[in-house]
Amino acid sequence: MAASTPMTLPVLGPEEIEAAARPAVVFDAVRAALVAHAEGRTTVPPPTHLNFPHADGDCHVKTGWIDGADDFTVKIASGFYRNPERGEPVNHGLVCVVSAHTGRVRAVLDDGGRLTAWRTAAAGALAGHTLARPGARSVGVFGTGEQARLQVRWLAMLRPVGPVLVHGRAEGRAAALCGRLAAHGLDARPAAAAEAAGADIVITATPAGAPVLEAGAVRPGAHVTAVGADMPHKNELPAALFARARVIATDDREQCLHHGDFGHAVRAGAVPGDADVPLGALLATPPERPDDAVTIADLTGVGALDAALASAVVREILG
Repeated sequence: MAASTPMTLPVLGPEEIEAAARPAVVFDAVRAALVAHAEGRTTVPPPTHLNFPHADGDCHVKTGWIDGADDFTVKIASGFYRNPERGEPVNHGLVCVVSAHTGRVRAVLDDGGRLTAWRTAAAGALAGHTLARPGARSVGVFGTGEQARLQVRWLAMLRPVGPVLVHGRAEGRAAALCGRLAAHGLDARPAAAAEAAGADIVITATPAGAPVLEAGAVRPGAHVTAVGADMPHKNELPAALFARARVIATDDREQCLHHGDFGHAVRAGAVPGDADVPLGALLATPPERPDDAVTIADLTGVGALDAALASAVVREILG
């Protein structure tokens, strides 16, 4: 019997991935995956976390499958927060797209963490657009890195925003982010923490280990999206803010209880462990919200979103 000829494994690079992952493709994949996850139509094992305090870095390994999909994924995503000092991006990573029928690896996406960044931005934008008041415009963003920029940019694809009030630990980095946002036509300026927390829509995108804002600084009627607390030692929102919330949306309850801001609030006794609603359920049926209600979305990143987006990109490139 002749030996079988090994198949060449496609490795898709950043340029191909960027061309394929158009915003419409990303939004559609992320929204569908969040809805499927809320309906229980996904398989998402708990993520693996590695923490590297000596290097101010961390790494996540996430897997996911949407029931009936042709593919599942295994993703490695790292964030090393001193990398800009070395002239390197904060985020690196890759995604393996694997056939759910044969187990064969269909493609490796050498995306450098881009797909994780875009699906996080899309999820945050969908949450903010769905849960914020229709007339909400001003945005307060905590953080000055790439995800802070993306959260604002992707939200601006769904609704008009401005002014954008940027708060960061380093004033120079806050000013630099404002410049990058201004280059995209957004009215952005550095702001103190209390001013940023008083915006219509508040976004936290930091690796903070303690709350970055005061609960009382968030105004009635505001929406808050938190995307930075993706490991147990991270914490961006104070527990008291959850006690004020009319709606608490999570992308995955168990993950958010384990390593999200929602979990910190539950352990502090501010809210019960079932006080949340799946974000996907709210995307399918947007809630009624009084104009003075505070709403929160706690997003820890779900492997089903990686699976949906990576599969969509592979279809765009390879058919």
